[in-house]
Amino acid sequence: MALVIKNGTIVTANDQYVADVYCEGGTIKAIGKDLEVPAGTQVVDGSGQYVFPGGIDAHTHMEMPFMGTTSCDDFFTGTSAGVAGGTTTIIDFIIPNRNQSLLEARDFWMNNAKKSVADYAFHMAVTWFSDQVKKDMEHVFRHDGIQSFKIFMAYRGAIGVDDVELVQVLDTAHSLGALVTSHCEHGDAVVALQTRLASRGNLAPKYHPMSRPAYLEGEATNRVIQLARVAADGRNGHMSEAKDSQPIYIVHLTAKESMDAVYRARAEGQKVMVETCPQYLLLDDSVYDKPDFEGAAYVMSPPIRPRGHQEYLWNAMANGAIQTVATDHCPFRQADQKIAGKDDFRKIPNGAAGIENRMALMYTYGVATGRISLQQFVDVTSTQAAKIFNLYPRKGAIAVGSDADLVLYDPKGSSTISAKTHHMRVDRNIFEGFELKGKIATTVVNGKVQFHDGQLHVERGAGRYLKRS
Repeated sequence: MALVIKNGTIVTANDQYVADVYCEGGTIKAIGKDLEVPAGTQVVDGSGQYVFPGGIDAHTHMEMPFMGTTSCDDFFTGTSAGVAGGTTTIIDFIIPNRNQSLLEARDFWMNNAKKSVADYAFHMAVTWFSDQVKKDMEHVFRHDGIQSFKIFMAYRGAIGVDDVELVQVLDTAHSLGALVTSHCEHGDAVVALQTRLASRGNLAPKYHPMSRPAYLEGEATNRVIQLARVAADGRNGHMSEAKDSQPIYIVHLTAKESMDAVYRARAEGQKVMVETCPQYLLLDDSVYDKPDFEGAAYVMSPPIRPRGHQEYLWNAMANGAIQTVATDHCPFRQADQKIAGKDDFRKIPNGAAGIENRMALMYTYGVATGRISLQQFVDVTSTQAAKIFNLYPRKGAIAVGSDADLVLYDPKGSSTISAKTHHMRVDRNIFEGFELKGKIATTVVNGKVQFHDGQLHVERGAGRYLKRS
């Protein structure tokens, strides 16, 4: 069925104007004033509303096995919640167990993702290295359209890699022309601090952030950036320049120390991209002091930082130094999952929900406060992710030929975030009580209205796998 959005204020990463958008067959076919459309076309009135490209969350973990349990949103519920929040595309992670074939893990995640209601792509985590892993990296890059590889510098002994493996991943990615994304924390130092705290009986949730201080994230961020230079050196019998290094994408950056490492690298010409998340912009570490184990809801890695880091990141975003805002959506219920760590913070499953709230939070606390412009909002929530991960202009754009993934945002609306009303499966919301300015009025996915006036109209399995090239 054809669809036209009439008289909306179209906002892209570099433009703003009032026009109609006509969609047919899941694609934007025409944009213009007072478009003539075929009889029977579904009409959505966009008057007084912004029309944004569908949001892209480049960092999610749907039904991810982790720390003895599985994140509680599967690909159906997680992408449904995303649609309710204006996110129409996710990039999730295939995460092999240590010593597991990358292709075996690929099949497991691809099968799980078939229930998605919106389009999805994958990053491939590399959790160990061997000649076979190298071949598997080459295979998924060339045949499956998976062009970004994730390394964990934390979680040693599980999914984390050591420096030897890290360099091998960087080197292989460089030879392929792939992107490496990195979770930056010094894993061995984290374990040492965890052990020290536990030996003193400091096992409450508030000790989680003490075991993972900002300087350990800064150290790891600087280390992966410097090691990225090794991938280019010696290939032509000489030392390469910094600009020739393996490109790096830092996931969920939280801290001033990490941002400063990025600034230094960029000053020397290195290609370093940065992602952050709403929780690192809007919360501070006082959340861990909540009584009755409520602080466990905020246990994630890296943790929420002390006051001061947040404004530093907002400033970095305002000057264009942060490219994307994702969520690291990895929800665990308090009642029957987080509770595993009631007597030891080290056993609390790390992660929180956020996919449904990202867009409205960034509009409310970014655009409405004057921290970022409407164009920057579109850039960090959609367009830059599409460009970095080879989905643009199919995604992240409002242009003829682009996918008809669109969000109508009513700036006059308002709501309050609550676990009682969100669509995510988790029983806590880390933004509980946050007041929102504006609201998602309508979400169009693949040319179909899948969320309107507070109601979901999603179709299980309608999401398509996005093979990147």
